[in-house]
Amino acid sequence: MKQMKANPKIVISGGGTGGHIFPAIAIADALKRRFPKAEILFIGAKGRMEMERVPKAGYPIEGLWISGMTKDIRSLTLPLKLVSSLSKARRILKGFGPDVVIGVGGFASGPTLKAANWLGIPTVIQEQNSYPGKTNRNVGKKAKAICVAYNHMEKWFPKEKIHLTGNPLRANIAANGTREEAAAYFHVDATKPVVLLVGGSQGALGINKGISAQLNAFKNNDLQLIWQTGKTYIDQANQEVKALGLEDKVKPTVFIDRMDLAYTMADVVISRAGAMSISELALVQKPVIFVPLPTAAEDHQTKNAQRLVDANAALMVKNAETETGLVPTLLQLVADHDLQEKMKANIGKFARPNAAEDIVNVIVDSCLVDS
Repeated sequence: MKQMKANPKIVISGGGTGGHIFPAIAIADALKRRFPKAEILFIGAKGRMEMERVPKAGYPIEGLWISGMTKDIRSLTLPLKLVSSLSKARRILKGFGPDVVIGVGGFASGPTLKAANWLGIPTVIQEQNSYPGKTNRNVGKKAKAICVAYNHMEKWFPKEKIHLTGNPLRANIAANGTREEAAAYFHVDATKPVVLLVGGSQGALGINKGISAQLNAFKNNDLQLIWQTGKTYIDQANQEVKALGLEDKVKPTVFIDRMDLAYTMADVVISRAGAMSISELALVQKPVIFVPLPTAAEDHQTKNAQRLVDANAALMVKNAETETGLVPTLLQLVADHDLQEKMKANIGKFARPNAAEDIVNVIVDSCLVDS
């Protein structure tokens, strides 16, 4: 008779960006709901944002000395970092004794899952993108299960190990509150259309430049803009907005803390095509123009966006074409209400609101059940 472990020990490894950290924390939270007495330990990369974000979420974390390949002299230390991180990951796992190791992608995930394989500890992968990175493709061969967000992943992973769960989302991301409440928060007019521009937690230079190049297009219409610029572009954006007298219509901000209200307010969204951004936009069903980050590993953001474009669920403008193509594409979409409704319905088909719980089910069935 099969019996589920009551108080499992679990390691979650990965990070580097919010696209890896937020799902990792969402999985940890779902595991805690299922197993209140579970022991959960994170393993991340020293100096990366997970070393700050994970403790704030209430979980302990260990850091590995590891980074990705670069084009400068720092790459010369990569072999040493790999040896160091593999050794430390092995020590951490031996000391903690986890029942399962979950990899969510990012620099630390590879060494941790490799060490788990050496020690015979079961592993599970959560792959956010439609085109998996080299690390996950490698360690996926020995994983007990692979949780994915897109169909047709058999090209990279064994078909029998794949589970279509979607990407787990950070808490309170769904659109909440009324449009009036959101308008008051962002200081915009609730009766007029609003564009939400988000370029990730650090902003997106290509998108920022695209809007700046034709910012005067917001002068002679009712269109308003909530513009997340990131730290490096906020001063320039504020200067441009002031010079054009658009302070009442264009609202630059470094970072948006209340994404739930931002999604409530948005009629149309401009965004990078990271996996988590796509999952959030599918959940809230917003018409979106994707501008994929061209330097993303193996151009996976373009591949992510193309999946939705092919399904008539989104539009796409290349990063190199933002200064001439972004605003015209935006104005066409804002004017075409029929297209907006079709895109809402189609992007909603990609939503997986129960992803975190579904991933926990996979983890339990594949790794936390005793025969």
